[in-house]
Amino acid sequence: MIDAVKNNGKASEAVDVGAQQVGATYAKALLSAAKKAGNLEQVAEDFRATIVEVLDKLPRLEHVLASALIAPEEKLPLIERVFRGRVTPTFLNFLKVVATKGRLGALRATYREFLKHYDEYRGIVRVKLTTASAVSPQVQERIQQTLRSMLDGEPVIDAQIDPELIGGLVLRVGDAVYDGSVARQLQQMREQMINRSVHEIQSGRNRFRTSS
Repeated sequence: MIDAVKNNGKASEAVDVGAQQVGATYAKALLSAAKKAGNLEQVAEDFRATIVEVLDKLPRLEHVLASALIAPEEKLPLIERVFRGRVTPTFLNFLKVVATKGRLGALRATYREFLKHYDEYRGIVRVKLTTASAVSPQVQERIQQTLRSMLDGEPVIDAQIDPELIGGLVLRVGDAVYDGSVARQLQQMREQMINRSVHEIQSGRNRFRTSS
């Protein structure tokens, strides 16, 4: 049985709230501009390639672009040399605007926010599936079919393996976690036993006080 539980608010990695807020603003602006230009799909690919093919492979370039010690007007010619002819005019203009505002340091946060809005626009729901061992494509398909009836959108599964789960599975959809792992069930049973023991001890104390 899969039990739904809410995320306790503790992220696995630190989140820069300021960068996230800035990213959300620029992500919405880029999405709007791309929709207006009629090249949203290509812009999304431009952004993906910029992160994966450029920044991930050229960390020194990312450092220069994000540096607050380098003036925006010095970064614009660099952006022209690196990106012109390789991305759409829409995305190139976006990079220049972000550079002018001194916000290239939030480019990765902007990309994460852009993906959220782009998925929402396409009716896609990202689902993280974690299992103790690899599951077959057939099992993934059954999970996907079940999720289609639960979610308002088309689920896209990112499958990962965590041997420490012991068994079962954990599904993460946004901030919600649907936990069916044996480890989680054992932990719940342990917590229930501890709570029951505490209750019995407290009840015994109350009876002793009454009889005395």
